[in-house]
Order: sequence, then structure tokens, then C-alpha cells
Amino acid sequence: MKSHDICVIGSGYVGLVTGACLAEIGHRVACVDSDKKKVAALRAGRVPIHEPGLDELVKRHHKSGRLIFVDTITAGMHSKGRAAEVVFIAVGTPPRQDGSADLSSVEAVAQEVARNLKRYAVIVDKSTVPVETGEWVTKTVQKFNKENVPYDVASNPEFLAEGSAVKDFLHPDRIVLGVPSKRAETLLCSVYAPIKGAEVLVTDVKSAELIKHASNSFLATKISFANAISVLCEKVGADVTLVTKGMGLDKRIGPAFLRAGIGFGGFCFPKDLEAFHWIAKQKGYDFALLRAVKEINEFQKDWVLRKLEEELWNAEGKSVAILGLSFKPDTDDLRFAPSLDIIARLLERHVHVAAYDPVAMPKAKAQLKGVRFAKDPYDAAKGVDCLAVVTEWKEFKDLDLARLKKTMRNPLILDGRNLLDPAVVRAAGFTYRSVGRP
Repeated sequence: MKSHDICVIGSGYVGLVTGACLAEIGHRVACVDSDKKKVAALRAGRVPIHEPGLDELVKRHHKSGRLIFVDTITAGMHSKGRAAEVVFIAVGTPPRQDGSADLSSVEAVAQEVARNLKRYAVIVDKSTVPVETGEWVTKTVQKFNKENVPYDVASNPEFLAEGSAVKDFLHPDRIVLGVPSKRAETLLCSVYAPIKGAEVLVTDVKSAELIKHASNSFLATKISFANAISVLCEKVGADVTLVTKGMGLDKRIGPAFLRAGIGFGGFCFPKDLEAFHWIAKQKGYDFALLRAVKEINEFQKDWVLRKLEEELWNAEGKSVAILGLSFKPDTDDLRFAPSLDIIARLLERHVHVAAYDPVAMPKAKAQLKGVRFAKDPYDAAKGVDCLAVVTEWKEFKDLDLARLKKTMRNPLILDGRNLLDPAVVRAAGFTYRSVGRP
């Protein structure tokens, strides 16, 4: 299989995983980041994010020379005297106040890529961008491509779940290629040829752009639907885990993302939901379903406070241990994590908060004030009135309940992820509340 020269612009979550995995399947990759300190750290083998398997790939392929890190687009597109055949744009697209995506970084990168074109290349939007971004990138490149070097602009959305991103890249469900020409399709198919077993869906650029937003919004909808069902289950005394299991056995529905809890977080779902709603509104369609998905998610973030007051009357002056800060297990990502909103709402009610997370503590300490950070779950639970499971880390499932009960002032567990076995916890002498279970 042919090895290609590839430039990945942006070494954040998507860019770094993409670059390392492209090197893993045999390509020569230059990752670009304007942050010189980050580039220096990556060259030294220090990966700035927690992602299983990523450290190993970065170190191995950087050592072999197949993966390099540079701080300019010029160096990235012309590394080791070879011009890049494919340029992936993987810079941030943060949400604006109105829910739209800030695409200023994409525009700046497109201008610089155009200035550095020396041979035909496919410029690929890898960042999650709204539909019609490809048209704007094309216009921008055309404007700044003074030497009229041939190029194509394509869309290749990523479907990486944090905590399993390396596996998701190397063993994907599907590879979506939104291309404007046969030449671009042939080149990108060659890039992904080493990945076996995945269906390659070739579309127009706009359809590919919509697939990413539509996919994440639908998954968020499934989560919020399960959460809405959990509220009804609590009111009538049904068990949401059995209800959603019964639903998921229908092959038309499936079990994935039907787990009730205290709401979704992370950078993708909240941001993409807002952006997709904004796009529809700009085109004259009120996508009301997406607004309801967000409202349900916000309601679920109050679950801990609601249950605390149901069990202990007034929240003021009580103390709560929060287990789990990252938005999901196997990552240290705190972006839009439900824990941040939950803790903020507890602090507003003058609740004393202790917290513990296996990997997200360093980032959390920089963001959260007025919180006691503990060395382990038992330290977090010392003298508290309530313990709340907020992130379903595996280690929390195996807690020593007898030890935990001895250290707590009041044996109350609020399980926001339905991680624990109710019968076992109650047999250990705890008052136990979980989401949508009697």
C-alpha cells in the first residue's frame, strides 16, 4: 500500500489522534501546532491529553521519524523536502454565545495553506464544522492561492469517542469522504486503504458535513430520551434500566446511548447540538427537537441537588463528596462536564464539596475554586453527609462499602450513573438513590 505525505494542522484532541493513527497505518505525518511549548512537549514524548494507547503511538512513530511535530504550516506542508499531498485541518471550532461555531481559526489556516501550496493537494476539513464550510474554505484558498496550484477541498468528519479514540480511528464503523472530484476521492481512499473492515461512504461535501452534526445530535437525543424516561420511572416506581433494555432489544432502536444518568457533557455533544440547531435556524427551520434535548440535559444536572434535598431536607451547610469530574471515564476532559455544573449549583447553595477523579484532578484544580480535592474516594467521603457518583469510573464500582460507611457522617449514596448494585449497597447499610430506579 502506498505511503502518503500528510500534514495535520492542529495537535489538539482530533489532530493528535489523527496524526498518530495515520502514522500507525504507514503514512509520513507532520503535525502542526502554533503553541511552541506544546510542540516541544510532544517532541519530548509528553502527550498533553489522557487517551488510552495514544502515548505509545506518539512516542513510537516520533522515534521512527514517521511522525514529526512542527510549529508552522510552512514546515508542516514541506517537511523533509516533500510537499504534502493531503492537508487535514483539525483546529478548534469553539461555540460562540449564540450557539454558532467560531470558524476564524479554520479561515486563518485555509489562507496559510493556500500560500504554501506547491503541488496538487486535498485540503480536508477534519474539524467539526457547519454545512457550507467547505464552500468558504474553497473560496478562501482560491483567493490566496496566487500561483493557481490545483487543489480540492474535502470533508472527512471524525467519529472519535474520547476514551476509545485510537481504537475508533483504526477500527471505525464507517469512513465518510465528502469529495468534489474523482481525483480527491482516489487520493483519500488510498490514504485510508490500510484500514480494513469499515464501510467507506463517498458523498458530496455538504452531505458529509451534515453527517457529523446529525450523528452527534441523534446520539444526544437518545441520551435525553432515556433521561426523560427516567423521570417518569421515578414518579411511577418503574426501573429505567429495564425499560431501556426492553427498548434496546428492538433492533430498530438498539441499546447504545440509552443509559439514563445526570446528563451528557464533553466538547462534542453540547457544542454540536447548539451548532446544528443554529444552522437550521439560519436556514429558516426551527429544529425544536434539539432545543428539547438540551433542556432535558440541563434538567438532569439538577438531579444530585434534588435528591440531596429529598433525603436531607435543606442543602445549605451539608457536605457532599463528588466521585468523578471528567465528563466520561478514561479521559481527563472537563469541557462541558456535568460535574462542573453540579458542583457550581451545590456551591451556590453553600454545600461543602470534596471531589476525587482518577485522572482529571490537575485540570479540575485549575478550574474549580472552593472545592476540597481528595487523594482517593475514601478521603473524599471523610465526614460527608452524602456521596454522589458523577462519572462511572470502573474503580468506583469496586469501592469497599464497609470502609466507606465508616468514614461518612451520613450513609447516603446518590448514584448519578446507575453504576452500583442497589441491593448490595443497601445491604451495606446505605440509603441509596439512583437515576430512574425505584
